[in-house]
Amino acid sequence: MGAPVVWYAVIATLLIAALLLGLGTLLLAWRRLRQLRTGGIDVALRAYREEPGRGWHLGVARYRGEEFAWYRALSVRSGPNRVFNRGDMEIVTRREPAMAEAYTMPVGAVVLHLSRPGDDIEVAMGPDALTGFLSWLESAPPGSSAPWAC
Repeated sequence: MGAPVVWYAVIATLLIAALLLGLGTLLLAWRRLRQLRTGGIDVALRAYREEPGRGWHLGVARYRGEEFAWYRALSVRSGPNRVFNRGDMEIVTRREPAMAEAYTMPVGAVVLHLSRPGDDIEVAMGPDALTGFLSWLESAPPGSSAPWAC
């Protein structure tokens, strides 16, 4: 007579654990979406350039002073997936996306090949975001001088 009660307790415990796990997952997804919606720009990023047209990830980027923080759109990570410092980056080339790449990028995107110590990536962003990015990249913080402006 005691065996069915034990099974009911085990099943109830498993159901409660599954419910808590599901609520935790929903909370993380809600937090991520909230982070992405507040003040970012659409940027696609590709870290591995060996395979032409492949490896693009959609995301949102934000400017944080000297840093450009990129958040992958589908990720459970709470912080940025990649962080780039303005002083370390250099634009190597600029190009239009290939036909096979265009579907993974923002509308009217331009692809920038960026180089920095130990890293070689490509980012793709629309015309308005590109203008802002280039302005941010070329600007110097208050109180300092850019070597090319002297």
